[in-house]
Amino acid sequence: MLENLNSIMDKYLSDKPEARCLWFNHQWINRRDFGKLADECTKVLRESGFGEGQRLAVLMPNTPMTLALILSVWRLGGVFCPLNEKTGQLSLLKTLDLLKPFAVVLSEGVSEGLEEGLKTAGWSYSRFNAEKITGTENFTGKLQPADDFDKTLAVIFSTSGTTGDPKAVPLTHSNILDNIMACLEHVPDLRPDDSLLNVLPNFHAFGFTICCVLPFVLGATQVVVTGFMPPSNVIKAVEETKPTVLLLVPTMIGFAASLLERQGKKLSGIKLLIAGGDRYNPKMDDRVTEVFGVPVIEGYGITECSPVLAVNPKPSVRKLGTVGPALPRFELQLKSESGELLPIPGEGVLWCKGPSVTSGYYHADEINKERFVDGWFNTGDYVQIDEDGYIKILDRVTDIIIVGGFNVYPQEVEAVLDEHPAVNMAVVVGMPNSMSGEVPKAYIVKKEGAEVTEGELVKFCKERLSHYKVPRSIEFTESIPISSTGKILRRVLRQKERETKE
Repeated sequence: MLENLNSIMDKYLSDKPEARCLWFNHQWINRRDFGKLADECTKVLRESGFGEGQRLAVLMPNTPMTLALILSVWRLGGVFCPLNEKTGQLSLLKTLDLLKPFAVVLSEGVSEGLEEGLKTAGWSYSRFNAEKITGTENFTGKLQPADDFDKTLAVIFSTSGTTGDPKAVPLTHSNILDNIMACLEHVPDLRPDDSLLNVLPNFHAFGFTICCVLPFVLGATQVVVTGFMPPSNVIKAVEETKPTVLLLVPTMIGFAASLLERQGKKLSGIKLLIAGGDRYNPKMDDRVTEVFGVPVIEGYGITECSPVLAVNPKPSVRKLGTVGPALPRFELQLKSESGELLPIPGEGVLWCKGPSVTSGYYHADEINKERFVDGWFNTGDYVQIDEDGYIKILDRVTDIIIVGGFNVYPQEVEAVLDEHPAVNMAVVVGMPNSMSGEVPKAYIVKKEGAEVTEGELVKFCKERLSHYKVPRSIEFTESIPISSTGKILRRVLRQKERETKE
C-alpha cells in the first residue's frame, strides 16, 4: 500500500493522460486536464504559504475544483476539512475555532453573509471558481500558522456533536485507504471500467471517501453533480453519462424512483445501486428495482470508520433488511448498554476495531474516554448479527435523528427552543417520514401563564437553525416522561409516535 492517497491519485492521472477522468456540467474532462487544474491549485496554495501541518477548511459543492483542492492539500502535506454551509454561521464559526485552519475556501455560491462573518471573526478566506482558479492569489485576513502537525492525517470531518458543540473526526491516509481497499475486496463487482455517480456531498464521509476518492484508487471515472436537488438534474446526468454505479442515500432513491415513475421512465446500464447514510425501507424494493433495473444493496457506515463498516456484497447474496456483513479487517463485539460482552449471533450495542477506525475525536479527551476502550470503538448503534455475520440495525443508542442522510442532534434543537421566553422545557425526537426517513418533532412544556403558538416556535427555529433541523411539528404537553434518575425517556416519546402512526 502506498503511504499517501495523493501518490495514488497522481499515478492515476499520469498513467493514461488522455483517458476520461470525470464528467461535469455536460462535458468529460480527461486526466491530463484535471491534472493541470490540480497543478494550478497546488501552486496557488503553496504561494499563499499553505504547507505541512496546516488544515484547509473548504465550503464547496461537488465540482472538479473540489477534487483538485483535495489532491492539492494532500500534495502539500496538509489536511482537508470539508464543511457544510447549511450548518449555520454560528456553528461554522465554532467549528473553525476548533480546527484553526490555515484559511477557508469558499465557492462562488456561498452567501455574502458568511463571508462577512468570517471577516468579522478574523478568519482568512478566498473564493475559488468551481471550474478554474481566478483571483485566489490573495487570501484576506491573517493566515493561521501550523501547530500540532500530524503528517498522517488526510481529512477532518466535522459535526455539531450531541450537545450542539462541534465535534471533529480526524482520519489518516491509511484509515481511508484501508476502507477503500476493504470495499473493493468486499464488493467484487466494482471494476476499473466502472463510472460512479458523485452526487453525495463531500462534507459527508460516504460522499468523500466512496464517491470522491475511491474512483481514483479503483482507476474508474466519476460523474460529478453539484447536488441532488432537483432530482430531475441527477436523472438527466445519469441518462446522459450512463454511470454503472449509483451511490445514494435512501431518501434520494425514493425521490428519484417517484420522479421516474411519474415520467414513465426506466434507467438502463446500472450495475450497482448502493444505499447508505440511513435506513433503507424494504417496502420500496420492488418499485426501486423496476425503475433502476437493479435491486438496492444496502450498507452501513459511520464517519469514525472512514466510513463504511458493512455492506451487502452483491444483489445475489444480499439479505434484504440487513446492511450486510462487516468489511475485511473489521473486528466486531456486541455489548450490553452497561458494557457486558454479549454472544454473536445475538443483539446488542455494536463495538468495532480495525485499521479503518479513527484513533479518536479531534482534541476531545473526555469523549474519547467514553467511546474508545482498548482500541475498540462504541458505534452507539443497537444491532442484531445473525449466524452469517449479516448486521441489522435495530435502533440508535444515541438519539441522533437522521433527516435525509444528515444528522440532527436533539440537544442542539432543544437549546434553541429553550431560548424562547415562553418555553419551560423542550424535548426533540425523530418521527418516521416516508420521504426523508425521519423528521424532528418537539414536545414543549410552556412556562406558567405563557402563550405561544406552534407557528411562532417554528419561525423562531427557522431563524436560528438549518432547514432540516427545524421541527416539522410541535406538541404542547403538561409533562415529559422522566426516569427515576432524572433522565428524559425519549424512547417513550418515540414509541408514542409509532403507536399514533399505527
